[in-house]
Amino acid sequence: MLELSTIWAGIIAFAVLTYVILDGFDLGIGILFPFAKTDKDRDVMMNSVTPVWDGNETWLVMGGGGLFAVFPLAYSVVMPAIYLPVIIMLLALVFRGVAFEYRWRTVRGRWLWDVAFHGGSTVAAFCQGITLGALVQGIPVEDRLYAGAQWDWLTPFSVLSGVALVIGYALLGATWLNMKTTGRIQHQMRSYARPLMLLTLGLIGLVSLLTPFQDPIYLIRWFSWPGVVFSVCVPAVVALIAWMLHRGLKTQRDYQPFFCAIALFVVCFIGIGISFYPYMLPPSLTIAEAAAPDSSLAFALVGAVILLPVILAYTAYTYWVFRGKIDPEESFH
Repeated sequence: MLELSTIWAGIIAFAVLTYVILDGFDLGIGILFPFAKTDKDRDVMMNSVTPVWDGNETWLVMGGGGLFAVFPLAYSVVMPAIYLPVIIMLLALVFRGVAFEYRWRTVRGRWLWDVAFHGGSTVAAFCQGITLGALVQGIPVEDRLYAGAQWDWLTPFSVLSGVALVIGYALLGATWLNMKTTGRIQHQMRSYARPLMLLTLGLIGLVSLLTPFQDPIYLIRWFSWPGVVFSVCVPAVVALIAWMLHRGLKTQRDYQPFFCAIALFVVCFIGIGISFYPYMLPPSLTIAEAAAPDSSLAFALVGAVILLPVILAYTAYTYWVFRGKIDPEESFH
């Protein structure tokens, strides 16, 4: 029987993965925003996510709030280690969110909100990648407290992870626009998706090669039995997905490239999960050590069992209602 702490670790992981996927293409559109050829094209790009962008960020709140509620020790250790990138990320998301509304209310100052939307999206994505890199490279813990320095999160590996996530989100954004738009924007984004795919694959490969050397626990996990099986299978699965993404772009299929880009993120996320388990913060805290008492976990799980299906149903319904191509002449403002 699964322990409550393991169940909750799965719920938090699911919330984070869902956020990365849903808000990833949203941030990717902001990253690609300056490359639009006309202001009208930028309107269409923003309209493609206007009905869903704020709902996407529900999963960020759930992941962060869930970590605080059910893994308080992990929260108290992680936050001091990454305060600065997290604060910058949240401020960037604020600028980006405000830009969604304000750029439609002005003509003369629209360029300013375009910059805010692009800058907020890029900085938020970069900070998320840095945070992930900082977690992967390890957070020192002594006596259940963060034992590192203020700038330990800033390393070449974390910066590389930040760049990789920005490029990966841009790939998600390009394939989303390929799926949701027609004409010039679709053709432009389809042409961007190919080099973005190659860059993403190259960065995935580089980060994957460097990850085992961040801590001996990763080296043991991936290159001893049975982890070595995953070391062979994961690259093969990534190669297959990349081929399908390429074929989808070449044959001008609208949906296949987007879902293949999502699959790349899912496989990478599973790889991170394999590297971490059973630790919440490798190599210092296990999931069981970082969890709240079982009584608290059970009480919170009741709420999660009720809330999760509601959020999933609402999210699915929203995407279903706004399915199909975007009409360039329509606006949600």
